[in-house]
Amino acid sequence: MADEFVLRRRVQFAETDLAGVLHFANYFRFMEEAEHAFWRAIGEGVISEHGGCRISWPRVSTRCEYFAPVHFEDELDLVLRVVDVGDRSVTYEIEFRREGRRVASGQIKAVCCSMSDGAFGTVPMPKPLREKLEASVAAHGGALKR
Repeated sequence: MADEFVLRRRVQFAETDLAGVLHFANYFRFMEEAEHAFWRAIGEGVISEHGGCRISWPRVSTRCEYFAPVHFEDELDLVLRVVDVGDRSVTYEIEFRREGRRVASGQIKAVCCSMSDGAFGTVPMPKPLREKLEASVAAHGGALKR
């Protein structure tokens, strides 16, 4: 598996503020979009069935830092790296690049949860998911927690 997953995304007019700059809240939407595309790229989904258990990945931590403004029609590369895999969690870093230059950087930590009868509960990550995420981490020297 490659050490980075890249999703190219063009900024839409409705995603900007009155100054014509990408609204800060949309960086989080873009990170989630990159995360979902990453899961599809590894043959999974953010909601999936494993061993008769429905699994989802709610976030427990997010952050984003902004280094340069992004405007309507700018084309961004959202570069996602899996940087940490725990027994029940995964952490991604997402770098926003415009024409190869970093304009923002974010991070998401999500936990593996079972969903049954409308309730969430953390569970150990199913082995097939763990192996796919660990392959991505190992490709760029990230951390693996057991």
